[in-house]
Amino acid sequence: MPHSADASASVGVAARTRGVPPTPDACPDQGAGSACRRGKNRRYCGLGRPKPNRSCNLVRKPPLAPGTDIRPHRGGAPATVTISTFIVLSVGYLLGSIPFAYLLARRHRGIDLRLAGSGNVGAANLLRTTTKKIGVSAMALDVSKGIASVLVARQIDPGATAPAVAGIAAVLGHIYPVWLGFRGGKGVATTCGVFSILAPQATAIATLVFLVLVWWTRYISLGSVAGSVILAPLAYAYGAPEVTVIAAVIVAAIVIHRHRTNLKRVFAGIERRLGQSVEPRSARD
Repeated sequence: MPHSADASASVGVAARTRGVPPTPDACPDQGAGSACRRGKNRRYCGLGRPKPNRSCNLVRKPPLAPGTDIRPHRGGAPATVTISTFIVLSVGYLLGSIPFAYLLARRHRGIDLRLAGSGNVGAANLLRTTTKKIGVSAMALDVSKGIASVLVARQIDPGATAPAVAGIAAVLGHIYPVWLGFRGGKGVATTCGVFSILAPQATAIATLVFLVLVWWTRYISLGSVAGSVILAPLAYAYGAPEVTVIAAVIVAAIVIHRHRTNLKRVFAGIERRLGQSVEPRSARD
């Protein structure tokens, strides 16, 4: 009979404890030295409703390789995005700000383009105030710095955004060079170089339109504006990335803004035509 009493007592205890939640130290995967037994992870294995016990596995993430520890800045974007954007902006601007037309005019004619002709530090004014050879050389160099800015940006960031950003910066650098007190050219040749890489088919057609209009009207400014205006629609039609099309729109707005006085003179019939030479002036009004 004592055995029967013990059995009855055991059944009673089992019945009373049935449905009682596990103790805080309960953990399905715990070992002798687990963190749950030490009480460090009771938040996940504690009293009340059972919770997923992810912390009991104690699996550590592998360490990042040196140089890959990318921490987000405010806004959630990786800090390297901001750094790379700053780099391509700087490179694009510095390449674009090299005043080839100014340097060639100084070297071959000893004149300051800011005090000659229209006062514009660009290939068109150099063409009017010096020779065709010097003017074409400056134009080719301005195209090359636009190409270089895009190619360097692609090495830094191979996506579509960085080259477009660098291209815009190169055009702005050409127009507002820090070396000449932010008085530069009008950005047409540099724009041609930038988009010859970003949107080659569209640039080829826009360049053809530029050449035809200049040949027909003898107005470089008119051809420049027309070529820049049709660049963005052509880039879109040929399937260029969206950021490239946006860059083309921005650059077109910049070029038009820089040619606003030229357009006024064209409509007034007083704009200088291609082939009309002008003498250097000693002062600029």
